[in-house]
Amino acid sequence: MKKKLKNGLKIIFKKKNNNSVTLSALVKTGSNYESKGEEGISHFIEHLLFEGTKKRTSQEITNSIESLGGDMNAFTSHEATVYFITIPKKHFNIVLDILSDMIQNSKFDSKIIEKERKVILEEINLHTDDPKVYQWILFLKNLYEKHPTRNPIYGDEKSMKSIKRQDILEYYNKYYCPNNMIISVVGNIDNPLKKIEKSFSKFKNKKIPKRNIVKEPSNKNKITKEIRKILHSYLVLGYKVGKRLEKDFYALEVIRAIVGRGQSGKLFDEIRTKRGLAYSVGVHHDSSVDYGFFAIYVGMDKKNVSLVKKIILKELNKIKNIDPKELKDAKTYLEGKFLLDIDDNRKESISLVDWEMIKDSNLVYDYLKNINKVTQKDVVRVAKKYFDNNYTLVTIES
Repeated sequence: MKKKLKNGLKIIFKKKNNNSVTLSALVKTGSNYESKGEEGISHFIEHLLFEGTKKRTSQEITNSIESLGGDMNAFTSHEATVYFITIPKKHFNIVLDILSDMIQNSKFDSKIIEKERKVILEEINLHTDDPKVYQWILFLKNLYEKHPTRNPIYGDEKSMKSIKRQDILEYYNKYYCPNNMIISVVGNIDNPLKKIEKSFSKFKNKKIPKRNIVKEPSNKNKITKEIRKILHSYLVLGYKVGKRLEKDFYALEVIRAIVGRGQSGKLFDEIRTKRGLAYSVGVHHDSSVDYGFFAIYVGMDKKNVSLVKKIILKELNKIKNIDPKELKDAKTYLEGKFLLDIDDNRKESISLVDWEMIKDSNLVYDYLKNINKVTQKDVVRVAKKYFDNNYTLVTIES
């Protein structure tokens, strides 16, 4: 069930027969919307919305949820900021009151801003120190030349130190409005639309600034190595690929399942199971409204970096000769994974707001139909289109 309120707020409701309910709120702004000098401000605001409103302290916000056995959290991505709370179904009214209060009435107290600035600076240091996280920062910085997806979602030390309270208020007032938001409710409650409408009835819509569309150059061969005092080495190899709504998306999902699923994927089997060259092996396919990338990551001894790279390129090339059984196994894997994920209120709720932001939440339930439409020819065509020698490779080595 979907409804759009007079103030532009979109609401999605999915009733399920279980003991819980998840309420998610997506604001259509993330790091890709930020201007020069304000990098990380979307993530900064995400933190600050948990730090107190006109009628609740930060402790009262978290305790009100956790004392009932609930869980609340948020994340900022390149294109959105999402807040979500899961709670036993009988406490839905409390959850709605808290989340609507956070979104509409946060105080942005100066002392709290300075305190949270320190927290985020420590978060930046933590991510920079951790190669498992930093490998993605280094990869995206090298993969993209002009597109803002190259920037870390949490900004950098310089921007975080320079953002002022007035900058935060201006950015919040620009993007936090009902016609730039999507709310989803998934769980075992009766129709919540009237309650949500009442909670956001005083939230005024605004004119949303248009984001500049950046034309990103095609893939190029780029190789970057960073040396650190570490015992383990990290590799990411990948390509820019199509956006979520482009026809290649589902074929790339199938390819992801062929080479990267669990311990039975081609890359895990070739690199770890057969040769023992690495501990961690995985594949990441990320695409949204305005970007897409496909990447393989491996953690290993630095002496194995060259051989691992050759194996990755060889396995990607083999996809061009995929056999019917590989295609079938990939599809059944994606089907099982989807059905297990959709059983989870939180995952389904976040998927609904994400797809609605991109185009239409109903596309969540078309996922398997579109996966099953992928043919052997589609997989070969997409593999030939993207997987060539114009890859971006980053390594962090000792």
